[in-house]
Amino acid sequence: AGSAGCVLANRLSRTGASVLLLESGGAGGETSFDRPSLLSRLPTALALPMHFEGYNWGYLAEPEPVLRGRRVTCPRGKGLGGSSAINGMVYVRGHDRDYDTWNAGFGDGGGGWGAADVLPYFRRMETVCENALMGDDSDILPGRRGTDGPLQVKHGTNMLGTPLYDAFVRAGDEAGYGATYDYNGCRQEGTSKMPMTVFHSGSYKGERASCRAAYLEPAMEAHPSLSVQPNAHVRRILWEDGGDAPTAKGVEFSVGGGSQKAVATANKEVVLCAGSIASPMLLQLSGVGPPKLLSELGVGVVAPLEGVGQNLQDHMEVYQSYEVLKPVSLASHLSLAGKGSLGAHWLVTKEGLGATNHFEVGGFVRSRPGVEAPDIQLHFLPIGMSYDGVTLAPSSTGHSMQAHVGYNKSPSRGYVRPASPLPSDGSPVKPIARFNYMSTDEDWRGFRAAIRITREIMAQPAFDGLCGDEIQPGYAAQTDAEIDEFLIEHLESAYHPCGTCKMGPASDPTAVVGADGAVHGVRKLRVVDASLFPVIPNGNLNSPTIMTAEKMADHILGQGMLPPDTAQAAKTWVDPEWRSRQRERAPKVKTWDGVF
Repeated sequence: AGSAGCVLANRLSRTGASVLLLESGGAGGETSFDRPSLLSRLPTALALPMHFEGYNWGYLAEPEPVLRGRRVTCPRGKGLGGSSAINGMVYVRGHDRDYDTWNAGFGDGGGGWGAADVLPYFRRMETVCENALMGDDSDILPGRRGTDGPLQVKHGTNMLGTPLYDAFVRAGDEAGYGATYDYNGCRQEGTSKMPMTVFHSGSYKGERASCRAAYLEPAMEAHPSLSVQPNAHVRRILWEDGGDAPTAKGVEFSVGGGSQKAVATANKEVVLCAGSIASPMLLQLSGVGPPKLLSELGVGVVAPLEGVGQNLQDHMEVYQSYEVLKPVSLASHLSLAGKGSLGAHWLVTKEGLGATNHFEVGGFVRSRPGVEAPDIQLHFLPIGMSYDGVTLAPSSTGHSMQAHVGYNKSPSRGYVRPASPLPSDGSPVKPIARFNYMSTDEDWRGFRAAIRITREIMAQPAFDGLCGDEIQPGYAAQTDAEIDEFLIEHLESAYHPCGTCKMGPASDPTAVVGADGAVHGVRKLRVVDASLFPVIPNGNLNSPTIMTAEKMADHILGQGMLPPDTAQAAKTWVDPEWRSRQRERAPKVKTWDGVF
């Protein structure tokens, strides 16, 4: 019952169809179906749920040799709402070229997953705030954004009252990348406001807009055909002879985390929405996957699909922090008294600094000429601190800021597999997740460029009088080798794993599901979550995951797809000279030679 599962539970049950939603975790970290705790609903506390076992599976990736054996954390949401209940709430549709690439994987004619095909589903799922609709720049066009969907999306309103947000957007423009009103419009490239999934109206105003709150809770109230069972860990898929192909007839699951087992039988079909780590493992433990691996697990082959668990992708990032010369950062509000005041104000009004994730601006840029769409992402934060909120960047002024910087188009690929066969006691199988982070030369070159581009943005006149010394990595790190040393020690996951049940035609030996989510080689079984992404989108993954579930719901219901919006897709902005230049204009202050 993560993001995709909540969407499907809503869209399928509203037709009157009988839907059983099985959730391995609890009811959102709680013991009942009451509203989840303040820990998950308070936007400013975005990282805190990750610290609690009731919200987070807390996976660890395998040791990465190029990172000197470091094991990178891989949080995955546990409980109703899944990762949408513990993520950073950053809302990014991705670039239109991402979806055109997905579509091209189906060959001539495509598979209905191009930019024009997915745009109507992005629109259907969202209700953007008035600020998002007020943009009059060329990057926002009438009809591009949604106004009546379940998921509320808002722009930050700078309740901090800091000049840092505006300075970052202006600095990106001064660096030659352009400034847009909203990167989810026709133009992603440049610096802009960074929307967030926070309710901006209604009874949940000011709270995290998780998929539990946006999709599942309304469905549970309105659709009696929907049943939700938490603490039900699905162990394997059950099969019957379907004549021309094995047919999924239901699932076996353990109850309450113990050895008691139960069976749920499907009248129509089984849909896996367990995410990019658990969905492929569930297939493998049920006989769908590479025959060699299935033999090692002691599982009979139901469908020999080599791609199950392969194609694992993720975004990595580093924190690039700077001293702030004036007392205009978030630091003034991080004392115990400050946090108490912030929380109390939010409890009473559902407004103020408690109602934001603080990532209110960001940007997307290209790393080099010859790249058609952005491949570097920046999240800006008006405080230098670790993602878990524990460690502050050391600053002589007591004030800091940082950009979360990542090269988003890594060619590195990994895999997921179960660490063991199914245990008899009903406990979950742990994953082996090998990401192979930074395994190509392009990874290193991309991150070096990202760090140098960020330095150049921070050096622009917009930050005069605001930006002091670089805290991390520090200006002493100048050569490739020095920057690489920093990367080895500080690279972290951006928590965007995907791709392990790749979508593609049956003729593709690496594909696991077709354009309708149906698993190749079997009947009445689909996968709908981020695991089916053929290529990772350029940005955070919650929005594309929700869109995918919205579109797959129409496939499952067989009611026809929303018509493609070719007119809007044709307006997607791409630098007309992208083949020969890395950005639109020369920077006002140049600190990077542009070498990739």
